[in-house]
Amino acid sequence: MTVKVGIMSFAHLHADSYALCLKQHPQAELVGIADHDATRAKAKAHQFETQAFSSYEALLASDVQAVIICSENAKHAQMAQMAAAAGKHILCEKPLMTRLEDGKAMLAAAQGAGVHLFTAFPCRFSPVFQQMRQMVQAGVIGELLALRGTNRGSNPGGWFNDPELAGGGAMMDHTVHVADLIRVLTGQEIVEVYAETGNNMFHGRYDDTAMLTLTLENGVFATLDSSWSRPKTFPTWGDVTLAAVGTRGIIEMDMFAQHLVHYDDRVDRIRQAFWGDNIDYLMIDEFVRVVAGEPPRTLATGEDGYRAAAVAITGYESARFHMPLSILSG
Repeated sequence: MTVKVGIMSFAHLHADSYALCLKQHPQAELVGIADHDATRAKAKAHQFETQAFSSYEALLASDVQAVIICSENAKHAQMAQMAAAAGKHILCEKPLMTRLEDGKAMLAAAQGAGVHLFTAFPCRFSPVFQQMRQMVQAGVIGELLALRGTNRGSNPGGWFNDPELAGGGAMMDHTVHVADLIRVLTGQEIVEVYAETGNNMFHGRYDDTAMLTLTLENGVFATLDSSWSRPKTFPTWGDVTLAAVGTRGIIEMDMFAQHLVHYDDRVDRIRQAFWGDNIDYLMIDEFVRVVAGEPPRTLATGEDGYRAAAVAITGYESARFHMPLSILSG
C-alpha cells in the first residue's frame, strides 16, 4: 500500500529533510506541496519532483491521506484544524503550538475528526536515547536523582527571530525536544519550571539564551540549557545531550557524537558530518506505517507535543516574573 502525503509549508528548516525521507521511503508518495509563499512552493516542488498546489485548501482536497505541517510556529493551529476538518492525518513540526488555547484547539479538532495528530520529535527515535532509557528504567544507575540536558544551536534567523511568528526565541525553539525526552525517559510529568533568558548573543527583541530548572512530579529535578549560543562558524548546528545522575552511577548521552570532521577549503569551514542513524527517517517511517494502519509505538502524540510546549510557554512566564511557576495548563 502506498501512503500519499503532502507537505503544508516549507517555512521550517526541517521540511527539506522530511521531504527527502518521503521520497526515499518505499511505501510513501510525496503527492505535493502547498505554501503561502507561492515562489517557495514552486521551487520546492521542482526540487523534490512533485506538484505545487495553488493553496492549502487545494492540497487538502486532493487524495492525500496525511500531511506534514512545517509552517511558522504560530500558524500550526490553523493548518492542523484545516487538515483535521479534511480528514487528513497530521504530523506537525515542533513546537506544537505557541499558545495553550491553540494547542487545545488542535487536539480537539483531531479527536473530533478521528484523525491522528502527531508531533515531530525525531529525537525519540535516536538509538542512543533508546539505550539510555532502557538502562535507566532497568535501574543500572540506581534511583534517579537528577538530569542535565542541553540543546544548544546556532541562530536560524528569519522568522525564528520574530516572536509573533515563532512564539518566542531560543527557549521556544530548543526546550521542547529535551522536555519531551525527559518525559519519555522518566515516565514523569514536568510540574514546575524556573527559567532565565537573555539576548546577549544577538541583542534582538527575542531570547537567544535560556536556562531552565525543571521539577518532575516525583521530585527529581533537571536543568536545561536551550540556547542559540553557537556561532555561525561552529562545525555543526548544535547538540542534544542528556545526563542522568543516579545513586549508583551516571549515564551521559551525546545524541550526535557519531560524526566525521570535514575540513572544507571550498567554503573555509570545518564541519561535522553526521554518519549515524537518520532519526528523521525513522520518525517518517513510523508515521507512514501508522497512516497505513499499524499502531504507533514511538511517535509523539499531540498531547505529548502540548505538554512539551507548555513547558516553554510556562518558562516565558517564569522569566517574566522571575520566579518558579507550576506548568500552565490553560
